Amino acid sequence: MSEQDIAKIITIEPGKRGGKPCIRGMRITVYDVLEYLASGMTYQEILDDFPYLTQQDILACLSFY
Repeated sequence: MSEQDIAKIITIEPGKRGGKPCIRGMRITVYDVLEYLASGMTYQEILDDFPYLTQQDILACLSFY
């Protein structure tokens, strides 16, 4: 995934979630997704719980750092 692709998905807006990097301007942060993965959730479990997310969103979170 290119830096341009990541920049289209991961957004930072002052005042939204304390300026933390979010996914496509929504209120779910990169940190939220990484915590779900670290706790053992699979991509599919995250996508089932958050149907507005895509696999590309998850990959962008992993590539962000």
